[in-house]
Formats: sequence, C-alpha cells, structure tokens
Amino acid sequence: MDKYTQSQARSDQPRPVKLDHHDSVRSHVCQQISTEVERLERRIETLRLTKAPHAAIMISTYERMIDRKKGFLRNWNL
Repeated sequence: MDKYTQSQARSDQPRPVKLDHHDSVRSHVCQQISTEVERLERRIETLRLTKAPHAAIMISTYERMIDRKKGFLRNWNL
C-alpha cells in the first residue's frame, strides 16, 4: 500500500516539459504562425482595394498582428 501511495504522489506532481525543445513542436508552431501571417497579408491586400471607411483601421490592426507574430518567430528563433 505504501508503494501505491508513493507512486501516486509522484504522478500527481507535474513533470516539467520544455516543448520548445522538440523540433516537431517548433516546426508546427512556425508553420502555423507563418500561415496566419500570410492570411493576414492577403486580408490587408483585399482591404487596400476596398473603399470602406473602416479599412484603414483594419489594415493597421492586421499590420500590428503581423509585427507581433513575426517578432514571436524571431524571439524563438523559428
């Protein structure tokens, strides 16, 4: 019974996992963010062709999002 209690106590403690050290995770995150950036860039191009009054605000917002996503990729060396 003591063995069960000890092993259960060990499994209750979270094991630290550094996901950024796994190439598959880094690759997936890089691909996902790159796809999001491409999608935002296409939206910006579409909005530039639109004469809607809110287009400038949306373009500015998307550009900030792109900058943050690219900054994330740079900071994580992706």
